Amino acid sequence: EVQLVESGGGLVQPGGTLRLSCAAFGFTFPLYDMLWGRQAPGKALEWVSRISNDGGTTVYEESVKGRFTISRDNAKNTTYLQMSSLKTEDTAVYYCARAPDRTRGQGTQVTVSS
Repeated sequence: EVQLVESGGGLVQPGGTLRLSCAAFGFTFPLYDMLWGRQAPGKALEWVSRISNDGGTTVYEESVKGRFTISRDNAKNTTYLQMSSLKTEDTAVYYCARAPDRTRGQGTQVTVSS
């Protein structure tokens, strides 16, 4: 059974940093590209970053480019999202997902507020 478990969310002030983690179980992690997405209250889910299966290629949505960094450790079956210079508009539930089927975890809440 495919399982993705996100962690690392929380409350942070504007300008702060957070590192999200996503542990993968039940599939051969190094074979799959991975995604991070987010869903703010009342808004659709948006995909903010993607990393290739070997970590060699990363893609970012324009609003997070230069502030977020996606990475992965295939030995640990884990992908990460390092978030810096956080803004109030980054507040959302953050999900990791397996590409291409978009199977995702339960999410972790990130709240950016003073």
